[in-house]
Amino acid sequence: MIFKVSNRTLFFTAGAVWIIAGINILKIGISTWLLDIQNWAFKLGEATTVFFLFFYLVFLKLYRKHSLRISQKNNNNCLFSFFDIKGWIIMTFMISLGISIRKYQLLPSSFISVFYTGLSVALIITGSLFLRQGLRN
Repeated sequence: MIFKVSNRTLFFTAGAVWIIAGINILKIGISTWLLDIQNWAFKLGEATTVFFLFFYLVFLKLYRKHSLRISQKNNNNCLFSFFDIKGWIIMTFMISLGISIRKYQLLPSSFISVFYTGLSVALIITGSLFLRQGLRN
């Protein structure tokens, strides 16, 4: 027996995955931010810039692409089909890159705090868009 889910479930699953990823990255960003709270207003501006860049130039486009693809699917889907294969490859690469950067200290904590905070908010909002779409279906 193969477990199949509806399009609505795919939207909720996508939303949950994006929000959980965002919360995990936000925890790293905030914990790193607390190590160096100097120039917090400047860092907040940088994090806001990261948010806008990622949300409007990357994640909003991905949300639209995957929402359209999910909407066009039948209601008999694999639970993990909210991403296409390219999306899964990119996500795996990004997670591996993030882990490697922190493990091998390839970037300073001042960069990680700002970058992860902005990125995480963009992920959480994108996840919320998927949840909203699921409620509409």
